[in-house]
Amino acid sequence: MLELVDVKKQFPQPGGGTLTVLDIPKLSIDAGEQVVLIGRSGGGKSTLLHTIAGITKADGGQVIVNGYDIARLSEAGRDRFRAGAIGYVFQTFNLLGGFTALENVRLGMTFGSGRHDIARARHLLERVGLADRMHYKPSQLSVGQQQRVAIARSLAGRPKLLLADEPTANIDPANQQTIIDLIRDTCREEQVALLLVTHSMQVAEQFDRIEKFEDLNRAMATASI
Repeated sequence: MLELVDVKKQFPQPGGGTLTVLDIPKLSIDAGEQVVLIGRSGGGKSTLLHTIAGITKADGGQVIVNGYDIARLSEAGRDRFRAGAIGYVFQTFNLLGGFTALENVRLGMTFGSGRHDIARARHLLERVGLADRMHYKPSQLSVGQQQRVAIARSLAGRPKLLLADEPTANIDPANQQTIIDLIRDTCREEQVALLLVTHSMQVAEQFDRIEKFEDLNRAMATASI
C-alpha cells in the first residue's frame, strides 16, 4: 500500500545552503496494516506525512501509494490522487467553521469523487458517536467532537491509506484513548491502512508495529527542525 525508497526532502536556509529534513532509505506498509511512527516533537514527522500525502513534493526517491509513484506527479496530479486515495487527520482538525459537521464530511467526499453520498456521511458521523451533532458547526462542538468530525471526514472518500498526525495532541487526557480506539477500529472496519504519528510511548505501545523515526530517518543524525 505504501512504499518509500530513498526519499529525501530539503529546505533552503536563510543564510544559504539547504537543510536535509528527510533521508529515508525504506519504509513499507501493507494494505490494511496499522503502523505507529514515534519520535520527538519537531523532528520532521509532519514533513514526512506531508510528503507521503503529496502536499509537499519529495526532492528525491519514490513515494509509492497504492501502486502509484506520486513523487512523479504534478502538484495538481498529487492533489487529485490524494483526494481519492489518502485520508488525513490533522493536528488542528482544519474544519470549515461556516459548515455543519455533516457538511464538512460531505465536502470530504467532494474532494475525492465529486459525489455527495449523504448516507455514508451520516453513517460515518454515527460511527464516531455524533448522530445527535450532525447539524452543529465546529464552534458548537467540543475539541474532542471536532476531532471526531475530522476523522469521519478523512474517511469520507473511501481512502486506501489514512495518515494521522498526532491525533491526540489537542485532546484532553480523558478522551485521548477514545480517539485512538476510534481511529484504529474505524480503519479496521473500512480496511484502510493506517500510519499514525505520535511522540507518546503510551499510544505507540498499543500497536503491533512500531517504527522509531530516529532509526528510519538518516537526516536526524545531522539535523533537526
